[in-house]
Amino acid sequence: MSETSVPSSSGASYASAGVDIEAGDRAVELMKEWVKKTQRPETTGLGGLGGFAGLFDASALKRFDRPLLASATDGVGTKVDIARQLGVYDTIGHDLVAMVMDDIVVCGAEPLFMTDYICVGKVHPERVAAIVKGIAEGCVLAGCALVGGETAEHPGLLGPDDFDVAGAGTGAVEADRVLGAERIREGDAVIAMASSGLHSNGYSLVRHVLFDRAGMSLGQEVAELGRTLGEELLEPTKIYSLDCLALLRTAEVHAFSHVTGGGLAANLARVIPSSLHAVVDRSTWTPDPIFDLVGKAGSVERLELEKTLNMGVGMIAIVPQESADVAVQVLADRGVEAWVAGEITARGSHALGAEMVGDYASA
Repeated sequence: MSETSVPSSSGASYASAGVDIEAGDRAVELMKEWVKKTQRPETTGLGGLGGFAGLFDASALKRFDRPLLASATDGVGTKVDIARQLGVYDTIGHDLVAMVMDDIVVCGAEPLFMTDYICVGKVHPERVAAIVKGIAEGCVLAGCALVGGETAEHPGLLGPDDFDVAGAGTGAVEADRVLGAERIREGDAVIAMASSGLHSNGYSLVRHVLFDRAGMSLGQEVAELGRTLGEELLEPTKIYSLDCLALLRTAEVHAFSHVTGGGLAANLARVIPSSLHAVVDRSTWTPDPIFDLVGKAGSVERLELEKTLNMGVGMIAIVPQESADVAVQVLADRGVEAWVAGEITARGSHALGAEMVGDYASA
C-alpha cells in the first residue's frame, strides 16, 4: 500500500514571492497623519485614506461660471537615486508636487487635488511614510489636497532599496481667464522667478558629470556650495503655485512658463505666439554656484547647460510692462526673488520663440 502524500507546508505565497501586505498596511497607517494635513474644504469628511478612490466635492466648482479642469502628471526622474543613496526620503515629495502643480498653475488654474504612485522594491513602512510626508507637505505649499495614491511593491524588478515616484494633479480655471500665448503682446515684460537650485531636471547629466567624470561624492564638502554635494543635489524644487495665484489676484498676467526639462528658452518658447519673440538677458542674474560647478566639472558648453538645466530660473511670468514693478514687488513680499529679465518683441527673422542674450552677471 502506497503512502498517503502530505501537502507541504512550504507552499508558495505572496510573502514568499517578496510582497509584504502587512508592511504595506503599516505604511498606510503611518502616512495617514500627513495626508490629513492636506485636506481642503472640498475633501473634509469624504472617506479617508485606504479607500479605492479619493473623493473631491465638485460642487465647489459652482463658484465658476464656466470651469475648465486642468490636469498634469509627472515624476521626479533620477533625483530619486540621490535620495536613496543619502537615505533621505522626506523631501523628494516636494519635487513631485512642484513638477505637477506648477505645470497646472501655468494656465492660471488653481490646484485642487493630487494623487501619487510610489513603486518600491520592498516596502519599508517608515520609508514610504517619509516619502508621503514630503508629498503632503508639498501639497500644503501648493494649496491642494492629497486625496489618495498607491504603493506598489515590485520584488525582482526593483532592488530592496530602489523606488520611484509619480503623481497626477487636477486644477480648475475660469474659461475666460485661461492664460497663454493669445494674451501676450509686444512690449510685455518677462519676469524671472529664482529657482532653489537644480530642481528636478537634468540629473542624468549632473550625476554623470559630478560622479562619473569628476569623481565627487555625496558627502563631500564643496566650498563654493557652502554645504555637502548631497545636500545641494537634494535641495527640494521650489513650489510656485500659490505665488503665481497671488500674482494673478494682484496684477495683470498674460502667461506663465514653468522652467523644467529643456531649459529656460525652450519652455518659454512654448507660450510665445508665432508672431512674437521673447528675449531674455542673462546679465540680469547670476546662476547659483551649482550650475557653474556642473559646467566646469564636465566641460559642458553653455548652450548644453541651458538646454538641460534651469540655470537659476524656475518660473517665468509675462506681464504688461506697466505691471512689471508691481509683479516683482508682490513676489518679493512673498519671499520669491524675482526680476525683469527680458521683454517680448516682434518675431522678425527669428526662427525660435525665445532666445537668451548677453553674459551672466558675475557673482
